[in-house]
Amino acid sequence: MSDPLFDVRGKSILVTGAGSGLGRAMAHALNLRGARLTIADISREAVEAAARELGPEVATCVVDITREFEVEALIGHIAQNVGTLYGVVNAAGLLHIAPALQLDMARFRETLDANVTGAFLLSRAAARSMADSGGRIVHFGSVSSLVANVNYAAYASSKAALAQLVRVLAREWAPRGITVNAIGPAMTETGMTARFLLDPEFRAQALASIPMGRFGTPQDLIGAMMLLLAPAGAFITGQTIYVDGGRTLT
Repeated sequence: MSDPLFDVRGKSILVTGAGSGLGRAMAHALNLRGARLTIADISREAVEAAARELGPEVATCVVDITREFEVEALIGHIAQNVGTLYGVVNAAGLLHIAPALQLDMARFRETLDANVTGAFLLSRAAARSMADSGGRIVHFGSVSSLVANVNYAAYASSKAALAQLVRVLAREWAPRGITVNAIGPAMTETGMTARFLLDPEFRAQALASIPMGRFGTPQDLIGAMMLLLAPAGAFITGQTIYVDGGRTLT
């Protein structure tokens, strides 16, 4: 018997960035728990591969969340073809690491656009759809919204901005019954981080900063996501919950 506090069966939930990494893992977790899923990614190949794993009942969409028209069309499609949108899990984003003196401005803007502008456009479109029924919006943030890692000027700035965006939107939309929160992982082993973690020096420094002595895994984040989507999290809003092995304590 499922626990009603953490029950999302039959709920229409959108997962963005679902073609790989954290988004794909969260989509699998929600699918196992009976959510009515729509998965989206900027890569058609990746989202179609994820859909083959999840099964034919999962709806798919290719979307660039930095493009307002595409985001609005996605949310409209869900409302018309899947059902009233209940939840959004936004795992789309970019990680760019480089010394600030050498940071290409195009990459800086690209990071802010993906991690902040995209999050705003997706949140706003979802909130419009949820205006009469309420709902849950969950973004993936980072410990970088709090800690100052060298060479993270673009990424850390974007995640700090996201944390504050979550707070502002949560306050605006609380009267509508819409919660807005974020999950802040420490360094997690995914496809996005793999190229950095192949560097032995980078890997050793990153690992040394986590008191629990290991990197995170996507599975470590499922519990926080379920809390924020399920009835158990109904009175939580405007928060970034750090799932970080103690990283933000140092």
